[in-house]
Amino acid sequence: MSELPTVLASEFPPGVESFDYPSLISSLNGTEWASAFTKITLLVWIAAAITLVFFLVTYRNPQLVPSKKQWLAESVYGLVRDNIAKDIIGKEGVRFAPYLTTLFVFILINNLWGIFPFAQISPMSHIAFPIVLAVASWLLYNAIGIRKHGFFGYIKHSVWVPGAPLFVQPILVPIEFVSNLLLRPVTLAVRLFANMFAGHMILLVFTLGGVALFQAQSVFLKPVALLSWGMAIVMTLFELGILVLQAYVFTLLTATYLQSSLAEEH
Repeated sequence: MSELPTVLASEFPPGVESFDYPSLISSLNGTEWASAFTKITLLVWIAAAITLVFFLVTYRNPQLVPSKKQWLAESVYGLVRDNIAKDIIGKEGVRFAPYLTTLFVFILINNLWGIFPFAQISPMSHIAFPIVLAVASWLLYNAIGIRKHGFFGYIKHSVWVPGAPLFVQPILVPIEFVSNLLLRPVTLAVRLFANMFAGHMILLVFTLGGVALFQAQSVFLKPVALLSWGMAIVMTLFELGILVLQAYVFTLLTATYLQSSLAEEH
């Protein structure tokens, strides 16, 4: 039931097994790395290649009057630099703009696979990939904070609440420690994963529901199948907005965490 055609032929409703794909290298299934090379892995590698090639090609010969492809790359970079990096972090945000732009584009492409024909699933609907991105951002903003404040200074900066009464600090410090130093990568990863997982399930429900209704013996259910497929198209357009928004939110929150690490006060 892992591939879409198999799911369509199944009598069971879509479930978590719809996110499991077999190895693309069937002759080497006995090896661990080959069994991990699934459709999801392939989509991630293609997304990474597209991101890399996109910026290499568009900035190969930069011109004062940009070409269309250079303008496109500069527009994406300018969007992240001006509306996320500078707005959230301030002037120092410019040096983080390349990372934030790459993060945004990479997540966006991976999310777009969810509505792209023949792909029809976002790798971010597998929790492992959002976790890797969240941990990368977590390591970055912690490293930046430690570099600026020192290790113990950064810990104090992250957990101590200025202005709060001293007798309240024993309650606030553990809460701030868990919230600022432990839970941030978890919430980053889960937010992206949950939205992509739910979006894929909704599209499966309407698409496969239409198939089940159309194949039903009752002729009265066939018009309902058309309605279900129509809803699948509507939800695909809705999902397009969600996947762009989630890439933006992930990048925005990463910038917010960077700003909090660089701030003089908590």
